[in-house]
Order: sequence, then structure tokens, then C-alpha cells
Amino acid sequence: MPQLAAHIQSQPESGIRLITERAWSTPGAIVLSVGEPQFELAPHVTEAAIEAWRRGDVRYQANAGIPALKQAITATYERDYGVRVADEQVMVTAGAVQGMHLALSLVLGAGDEILIPDPGYTIFEMAPHLLQARSVRYPLLPENDFLPSVADIEALITPRTKAILLNSPSNPLGSVIPGPLVEEVYELARKHDLWLISDECYSAFTFGEPHVSPTTIDTDGRVFAVYSFSKTYGMTGVRLGWVITPPGMSHTLNAVQESTVSCINPPAQWAGVAALTGPQDYVTHARDFYEKAAAEAAAALAPRGFRFLTPSGAFYLWLDVSHLSKGDVHAWTLRFLDEAKVGLAPGSAFGPHGEGWVRISLAGDRAELLEALSRIPAPAD
Repeated sequence: MPQLAAHIQSQPESGIRLITERAWSTPGAIVLSVGEPQFELAPHVTEAAIEAWRRGDVRYQANAGIPALKQAITATYERDYGVRVADEQVMVTAGAVQGMHLALSLVLGAGDEILIPDPGYTIFEMAPHLLQARSVRYPLLPENDFLPSVADIEALITPRTKAILLNSPSNPLGSVIPGPLVEEVYELARKHDLWLISDECYSAFTFGEPHVSPTTIDTDGRVFAVYSFSKTYGMTGVRLGWVITPPGMSHTLNAVQESTVSCINPPAQWAGVAALTGPQDYVTHARDFYEKAAAEAAAALAPRGFRFLTPSGAFYLWLDVSHLSKGDVHAWTLRFLDEAKVGLAPGSAFGPHGEGWVRISLAGDRAELLEALSRIPAPAD
């Protein structure tokens, strides 16, 4: 029998999926291991997709996306960041996961290295591995408020390094990288002539610390920024996102897109147009909800002696459970699910520096969140 490619046989799995699918199949479990917004889609977004189906707008489209969506994206970008990007710099993708894979496939070859955050989202390791590249982790440490250290990143650069990956607001941490630090990392990439891949899927949700995109300071075309409709507008299963790319790459981008997904389905794209150009009540409501959830979770945990990172963005809380996990937080989350009927994402799924921590989603029902937190034994108990 033929064998799968060697690198595929060692493809990493998602520790988040493992615990979440087990939690979904556990009767009565409170599932806080996955980032799934609970709100219904805005009606004008749903109607836009339905109308596209009704009028038969289901044919092949341009690789990079329909003009109306690309124009809506560039207008939104100018509104939010004060920077005008050309329509040809926008590539519409099947969610941020495909957008990230697209960006990485343009800059990484077999044996190349990319520096990724640890803790960091699972696909930061999975996608480069699929390209036969190597992910090298730079630490995000509690003593540094889980923010990247430029010195730590620079120490890991080798002749094989091709790119640095940033994620702000962070999944799983909920941290937001301050503007001056974003500039420092960009200057480091420029110093060593590296690409900078920026995951900005949670950019709509920050609490106090403003989101700063490195695209706004990119003067020499080295930044790819990845965005998603999934979190901002609750369109997780629609699979729609986009990438802001350096200028002058449209032909190459089209060729790569053609060889993977060809184009994104038109009804989803029209839903994206409606989401960006219509009322933004969903975004405002979601942001307020997540900020309040973070505050209530912190108020419930702090008096009990827990150590945690109060999020300044996204919708996750990063909680230290090392007093319970005893060096194997993955195994502990499985036991805790069986015993307490609560699904939490093990920190080790996000990298070795996540050992002893768990990621808790703040996106679900508030009463269920507080009940789940009350079931976690505290250091002081």
C-alpha cells in the first residue's frame, strides 16, 4: 500500500479540537474550550446571502474576490486605520485559516523557518509544517505580561529564518501588543529582511489598549495581515476572511489561490459586503459583552487566589491551573471534563509555554461561564 508523504504522517493535531469534540459529546457539559460567538447573525447579513442565492449568483468569481467586497474592505481599512490600500492588495479567502496558509505558502519553502509566539494559536505550527517548513517558538512569559520580547525573537533568527508571526489581540491570551512594540518588531523584521505575518482576527475587540496593525507602518512591503469575518461578525461557519498583502503581488496571489480554492462562494462574499457596509450594532454589542464577561470572570476568580491574565482584547481568559494539573494540563482538562462537566482548552495545545494554563472562552452564556469557573478548585480552597 502506498504511504502518505513523510511530513504529513507527522502533521500536528489540534489539542483544542480533541477536548472540544469530547465536550460536545458529554451530556450536560459546559463547553468553554472553543471560541464560538453566541449571537445570531445580523439580519441584513443573512438576507444578503439569501438574496445572492435567489438571484443565482453562484458562478465562478475572480480569484481575489468580488469587486464590491474588496472595495468594502479597503474602505473599512481606511476608516479604521487611516490608511488606504489598493484593491489589488486584498485577497478574499475561505476564512482566516486559509488566509494564513495563503500568506505562509507565499513566503515559506521546505526547510525554511518562521518564528511563532508561544503560547500561540495551533495553526501557527500546523500550517508551516504542512508546507514542510519549521516553526520556531519565541516565548510569551507571565513576567513580561505575555508580550513578545524583541531580544528573545532576535536571538532565534538564523539564516533559515524567513518570517516573524505576530498575533494581536492574541488567541489564546487576550493580550494586545502596544503600538511602540509593534513598531519594534517591524524594525527587527526590516533589520534582518524578514517577512512579517500579522494575525489580526480579533482586531475589532480591544478593551482600552488600541489595536495597531503593522501594515500601517509598512513602508517597504513586507507585511501580510490576516483578518476574519468569523469572530467580528459571528460568521464562523461561513468561512470568509481576507488578507492585506504587499503591493505588486496580484498575479502571484491569483495563481496560488487558483491552485487551492479557486474562488470564494459569492453568497458568502455578499454577506461580507453587507457585514462591512451595514449597521455595526453586532460588533458594538459583542465588544461590550466580551468586555463585561472578562470583568465578571476576573471578579469571580481574583478573590479565590487564582492567577490569570485579564484580557485587553479578543474573548478569552488565560488561567493558571498548575496547582491542579501538576505538569500535564492536557490530561487534567480531560479528567476535569469527566468529573466536573466543563470543557477547557489546555494551554499546552498552544505551545510548551502554555503548560499549566487553560484558555477559557468568554463568548458564551454568562451564567454558564460563572458556574464553570466556580467548579475549578482554587489554590486557596
